[in-house]
Amino acid sequence: MRQNRAARVGDEIQKVISQLLLTEVKDPRIPMMTSVLEVRMSSDLTHANVFLSVYGSEKEKRECMEAMNRATGFIRSQVAKRIKLRVAPELHFKLDESIEKSMELINLIDKTIKEDEARGGNDA
Repeated sequence: MRQNRAARVGDEIQKVISQLLLTEVKDPRIPMMTSVLEVRMSSDLTHANVFLSVYGSEKEKRECMEAMNRATGFIRSQVAKRIKLRVAPELHFKLDESIEKSMELINLIDKTIKEDEARGGNDA
């Protein structure tokens, strides 16, 4: 039951932070293509790992994470205000590059298939 509550609270926090990024956090270092992929709560609901996907260069990603860390206090207060929790969880923003790594892997597979077809390697 406790795990289920942590997941529900994480889902609510994810929605709130996504909405805040769209409407209220106005830092130009946070690109429009920034998404909250997942929020993982500690079982006691005092800590939240917020996984972000940022579309952009390495510099843009770094600047976005700096901006998110600077906005943590504001975001945390808004989360506490919008979700009725006894204690506002500490937010820990983490860059999630799994989507980009998946795309790189898909591109490598496609490239390998094309090279194999170009060599006439249709042995499978």
